[in-house]
Amino acid sequence: MNAEIIAVGSELLTPTKVDTNSLWLTDQLNAAGIEVVQKAIAGDDRVRLAALIAGAVERSDLIILTGGLGPTEDDVTRDAVCQALGCEQHFHQFLCDAIAERFARMKRAMAENNKRQAFLIDGAEAIPNDRGTAPGQWIRLPSGKAIALLPGPPSELKGIWMAEIERRVRALAPPLAIATAHFRVAGMGESDLDQLIAPVYTPYTNPVTTILAAPGDVHIHLRARCPEAAEAQRLVDELGTKIRELLGDRIYSEDGADLETAVGRRLAALGATVSTAESMTGGLLGQRITSVPDSSTWFRGGLVTYTDEMKRTLLGIPADLLSRHSAVSQPVAIAMAQAARERTGATWALSITGYAGPSGDNVGLVFVGLAGPGFADARQLHLFGDRARIRNVAATLALDWLRKKLG
Repeated sequence: MNAEIIAVGSELLTPTKVDTNSLWLTDQLNAAGIEVVQKAIAGDDRVRLAALIAGAVERSDLIILTGGLGPTEDDVTRDAVCQALGCEQHFHQFLCDAIAERFARMKRAMAENNKRQAFLIDGAEAIPNDRGTAPGQWIRLPSGKAIALLPGPPSELKGIWMAEIERRVRALAPPLAIATAHFRVAGMGESDLDQLIAPVYTPYTNPVTTILAAPGDVHIHLRARCPEAAEAQRLVDELGTKIRELLGDRIYSEDGADLETAVGRRLAALGATVSTAESMTGGLLGQRITSVPDSSTWFRGGLVTYTDEMKRTLLGIPADLLSRHSAVSQPVAIAMAQAARERTGATWALSITGYAGPSGDNVGLVFVGLAGPGFADARQLHLFGDRARIRNVAATLALDWLRKKLG
């Protein structure tokens, strides 16, 4: 069974408002064995929204609309559904009484325009909303398909879903189990990764494979749908094993955990600690490490030495080393990592020095240093992109080097 979600509201088309409802609903639908095949955001335009709804009804079994059920003229969801379905809506006194009662409990007078929320689409079932004034609506079409109209405020939407809509949705869906796997890979480009693993995943239509890329970090999602949970899990495990054999230790997480969490888990398991010395990244590496809960058990501290003077003063990097090789060099990166380890008493230390731009002939030249028991080395990297990307990828590759060194 497939579903579509349409989020309604012109504010969701601005750069300051994010549609989080569809993410939560997708999780709920997947748990019920329903695949979300399309999402859309529509502004407060009745004609455009009606066209979206009509198309969704043609394509999908379940359509969920969020928002646009308020009392103002720009709340057009009810009108658009009627236009799409070729039906009407009518005022119902029992809904108006329920809205008025809610206002009375809040010791407020109900505005006249709140009566718009008491209009029910013909053939729809009113869904009570105990957290707001806008009732939801549930429509079963003659084709067996269904449309749910849910309020936009997340607390109201979730309340209605859990109390009333979830059981209706599960009654619609045939018994279907979904099994998933989530691999994360660092230090490999999306195209290179896809070229490597495509021969093993393309023969499968179930599971479905999705590859998502971020700077220095690639996600591989597998999703299998079967009537039986055991069969879905078997298919995911089968394909997952093939992908694992190809990628080897490039995979740093199989449960969706980020790289800093994966590194922290390994350090904690070994009873080891790490510290940092950063120049170009200005504390970004330490920030990522300390974003992990309980990182204080394995992170000793970090030094941000952005200038040559700070490298000499805080890390004790010899002036002649800086003058001979420059601050952005392999010897200095090694010396920074060694000094951070000595000054903090950490088992391991990472360092980053480089040019992040945006101007200069050497933008993207980065050295990452790593020092540990009987080990000190630095790697030269040539990164591309804007300043933020270079800094983020440098931090990612530093963490991934440490992860692989820890074994």
